Parts: sequence; C-alpha cells; structure tokens
Amino acid sequence: MRVWRPESCAAALAARDSRVAAIVEAVGAPAIRTRPSTFEAIARSIAYQQLTGKAAGTIWGRALDLFPDRRATAEATLALSEAKLRSAGLSRAKVLAIRDLAAHIQDGRVKPRALWRMSDEEVIATLVQVRGIGPWSAHMHLVFSLRRPDVWPTGDLGVRKGLQRIFKTRATPDAARSERLGRPFAGHRTTLAWYCWRSLELSSGAR
Repeated sequence: MRVWRPESCAAALAARDSRVAAIVEAVGAPAIRTRPSTFEAIARSIAYQQLTGKAAGTIWGRALDLFPDRRATAEATLALSEAKLRSAGLSRAKVLAIRDLAAHIQDGRVKPRALWRMSDEEVIATLVQVRGIGPWSAHMHLVFSLRRPDVWPTGDLGVRKGLQRIFKTRATPDAARSERLGRPFAGHRTTLAWYCWRSLELSSGAR
C-alpha cells in the first residue's frame, strides 16, 4: 500500500490549482501526528465523533485514566463496567460502540495490524461492521493511523467548510459536490483534506 507523504503531496496539490496553492503557502508545510493501528486508535476515533477536538480530548483523557498506565486495550475495556466508562463522560452509545470494538478485536473479527495490508475499501468494510463506526471514523483511521494518501472524507463538515473557503463557493458544498471538487486532486486528497481543516484556522483559531 502507498504511504502518505504529506510534504510531496502538498507540492503536487499546489501545482494543480492556484487557489489551493494559496492555502498551502498561507498554512505552510503539513505537520501531522499519526498513531499506530491499534484498538486504542480506533476507540479514540469513536470518542471523538461529533465533538470539538478540545471537548473530545478532555473526555478521552479521562477515559484513559481508567486504564493501567493509561493504555486502553480490548481486554481491559471489556473488564470495565459500562457505568465506569460512562463516568469519563462518554455517551452510552459511544461506550457500547467501544465495547463492541473490543469484542470484535478479542475474537479476531477485527485485527488492527492486518488493516495495514488491506485496501482502503477493505478497511472501511471491516471497520463499519463495528457498532457505532461509520465511514467518517473509518476515514479518520485511514488518515491518522494507516497514513493512506488519497482519503477523501466528504462526510466531514470541516472538509466541506474548508472547500467553501478555498474555492469561494456561495454555500457549503454537500458531499456530492465535495466529491466533484476533490476529483482533480485524486492521489493527494488526504493532504487536501488536511489543508481544508487548517484553512478554517486562518481566521477562527484552532480546530
């Protein structure tokens, strides 16, 4: 599988469109922190669903405090009660999703390390079998754990708002229009998504 190399992708994006080039110049070179493909990484993406980064980070930090050495594992998760996990601030739906993920990993239906060898489509098909994991969470795992170079999460509102800012569209593009806007950048759309997110910081502060 191709591995995401943001620096070279940024140069390729800038060469394809002057509007994107302007954002690349304004934001600078990509600086992306990634995580290994583990139970904890996938569980984290569930915890972050539909929350701002700051709020989700606070809740996820409290959840990690429940585990020995702050390392979440499938086995340790299943040993914790639903009430204990809820005490960290996780919703019941997210607790059930994280516990279902733990069960999938423990019985081998999901093997985080095996995801490295799968195509993007196979990764998505595997992860969405877990309760509470939809395309958005699968896309985030493809980006931030598996480092795939051409993930295009059109279901992400930040990506769509970033497209509106970059391409100066009158309204926030829906998923279908976002798909079309991203098509000329095929091969480098993970980096384009990152610049969409970062473009929102130019006037509104951290995402």
